Amino acid sequence: MSQTNTAAVSSPSSPSSPSSQSSPSPLQSRLGTLVVIPWAGADEDGEDMPFLMAYSLGDGVDGPEAGQEAVRTVAGEIGLPVGGEILDASYEPRPDVRVLVEGGKAVLSMPYLKATCPVPEQWTAAARARETVYLILASRPWPEAQPGAQVTEEGLRAFAGDEEVLRTAAHVLVPVSTVRR
Repeated sequence: MSQTNTAAVSSPSSPSSPSSQSSPSPLQSRLGTLVVIPWAGADEDGEDMPFLMAYSLGDGVDGPEAGQEAVRTVAGEIGLPVGGEILDASYEPRPDVRVLVEGGKAVLSMPYLKATCPVPEQWTAAARARETVYLILASRPWPEAQPGAQVTEEGLRAFAGDEEVLRTAAHVLVPVSTVRR
């Protein structure tokens, strides 16, 4: 498994966010801080799969439980099923989720979240080879994995492999976009 120890952050209600020029919506306020962490690891076919996990820190205005419900609402709004079913956005009507891979970075864009995160070479190679990224939108908060914090492989495995986290998350295979030259 390969991952970075930095998590990119997007908090729609923070003063430095471009989307904060107007007041955040009630849903954005309940989401709190959204964070993205990448990793790559062998899939069932033995080849590396690039993963992105987006999760809340649980610091929304109404607390972690309201944040969980807000994440499920966002998933529903953009057409991502919650509960373990994997949506392949290459074949299904495309949800409003995009992943751009360029220059050692992944840019995840979806309603309520735009985050750029550095990705290891193993992750980039897997994304280019598969032409898809496995996105997990976790509804359960992960307050210990703060932006910029060291996330150990064991900590990542414990959270990302937790049956309850996976059962209550949205799962989608997102086609990779690149800058055309």
